[in-house]
Amino acid sequence: MGRLQGKRALVTAAAQGIGESIARAFAAEGCDTLATDINTEKLAQLDAADGIRTATLDVLDSAAIESLLTGEQAFDLLVNCAGFVHHGSILDCTDDEWDFAFDLNIKSMFRMCKAVIPGMQSLGGGSIVNISSICAHKGLPNRFAYSASKAAVDGFSKAIAADFVTEGIRCNTIRPGTVQSPSLDERIARFDDPVAARRDFIARQPMGRVGFPEEIAAVAVYLASDDAAFTTGTLINVDGGMST
Repeated sequence: MGRLQGKRALVTAAAQGIGESIARAFAAEGCDTLATDINTEKLAQLDAADGIRTATLDVLDSAAIESLLTGEQAFDLLVNCAGFVHHGSILDCTDDEWDFAFDLNIKSMFRMCKAVIPGMQSLGGGSIVNISSICAHKGLPNRFAYSASKAAVDGFSKAIAADFVTEGIRCNTIRPGTVQSPSLDERIARFDDPVAARRDFIARQPMGRVGFPEEIAAVAVYLASDDAAFTTGTLINVDGGMST
């Protein structure tokens, strides 16, 4: 406990799932954590948690990001969790769906990093953790737009790491496999046979189970902490063996 004591973090898409678990894990490690999301109702559930402040934020809105940061001190840590999973092949993907996948999955990270990095420079360093996906590395059926946008996250993160390594700013990427979350439940519910769909999601995991948000959060804490001071530009698979 206390690995992030004295640090300040901003976490996007923190109202549920992986983002929520990371926000809670950071706060438990002594970090002053600003949890943001567009879902005000679910975000409010974090208000009572020690070490967590909340703010509504649409990561698709550059003006909203600028407005939020205007009233904040510099952040030591940034975690980009916002994302959207498009279901379908290239033949199922419209121009609008392609644009939205890239806007939310990667351009939001561009907006957030560009806004937060100057503050990290003023502090003399910082750590950025971007949530990608094993789909960026391993082709999976019906994940065309998602895979392409998450592959962009991997390259984006390596570029950030290379550009700011001499300034003490680290940037690393976590690539989860299938993780239990409200998002997963919603996607499964859209199938004609949700029971069979969940069984299929589990079957593609070599460990025979899906992951838990807390397991992703544990890696995020490590990457954010001084334990990972010599680690930047890495792509860490937390995928139950999908990439082996």
